Amino acid sequence: MSEEKDQLRHKLNKRQSLDSYRSLTLPDPSLIDFSSNDYLGLSRSQELKSEILAAYADMAMAKNGSTGSRLITGTSKLILETEQALARHFHSSSGLVFSSGYMANLAFFSSVPQKHDTLLYDELSHACIKDGARLGTVKKFPFKHNDLDQLEQKLKRATGQIYIACEAVYSMDGDFAPLHDLAALAQHYQARLVVDEAHSTGVFGMNGNGLVNHLGLSDQVFACIYTFGKAMGVHGAFLAGNETLREYLVNFSRPFIYTTAPSDLEVLAMATAVEKVRSSPLLAQKLSDHIQLFIALIEPEHKIIRSESAIQAVLIPGNERVKNASQFLKQKGFDIRPILSPTVKEGEERLRICLHAFNSENEVKEMTLALNAYLSDSLLAKRENF
Repeated sequence: MSEEKDQLRHKLNKRQSLDSYRSLTLPDPSLIDFSSNDYLGLSRSQELKSEILAAYADMAMAKNGSTGSRLITGTSKLILETEQALARHFHSSSGLVFSSGYMANLAFFSSVPQKHDTLLYDELSHACIKDGARLGTVKKFPFKHNDLDQLEQKLKRATGQIYIACEAVYSMDGDFAPLHDLAALAQHYQARLVVDEAHSTGVFGMNGNGLVNHLGLSDQVFACIYTFGKAMGVHGAFLAGNETLREYLVNFSRPFIYTTAPSDLEVLAMATAVEKVRSSPLLAQKLSDHIQLFIALIEPEHKIIRSESAIQAVLIPGNERVKNASQFLKQKGFDIRPILSPTVKEGEERLRICLHAFNSENEVKEMTLALNAYLSDSLLAKRENF
């Protein structure tokens, strides 16, 4: 036991020496939020909270917990009706509710692609896509981020049923997948395109039904994973696909079969959040206005991964340097978190700025001006030292 303890401590000490040690901290309510994934402000919406609780109170037979897995006692009339409603909302013929986007991706990629198949995934795809593939038996290969030429070269060599995995909006860079081109390649090579809509659900598309639907590509995508824990302000996920895919997951996906089903309250929150987005179109417009304001104000000489999404990445290589930048902005009253290696590649550490509908125009202006000032001072100091 002592040897095991020493091994664990050794690894922790090494991470501390690399300035990449992680710890849990409470958000500071005195700071202006430019860090959370609450893009539309629905997580903090008292209106949405009241609507969820009122709907829950009206359900006389609602249970506090689901009481079991979906295949035992965890399937309720509510969850079946919600799955049908979500399928219609996301322009899908069928689908399944999951407790999180991570679990939905784990369920799909660990069970659907088979041993003789090939999975080609964008190298910046979320960890849950990669973790799911590791749990399965599929042959898996990354391709360079949004590099269609490299993807096509790998498609030419792929065997079995081919799957292409990507995110609609990438969580660390905030940029978009070239979905039109990916869909065309998938069709040409008879591959199945799978899109994680975690950071586009609620923000893009008619009534927030995602980027795939916004681009009119729903008929060309094999499966989409829509996450409710970000812009939708609640929790859970919906894996959209055809009825055969749904039946297959029910029968063969271990992350679906062996986990406790979401509770009635969680499922009801998902359904209510969809209706809230449907009735609040100005939220997405306000978010879009703030994105355009930030893009207009940020000075062009700084190393920014420019994006039309709510996620704006400011590259500040080095864990210590990016933590210093975050601390500076904290002192100015802004909650902007540093993203350290190994979460991102060494040398690609960054500030991850999340814009929200609830931020005021003045808050966006003041934050961007403070960021410009810090980056300009850092650039000047670097030149003088050089």
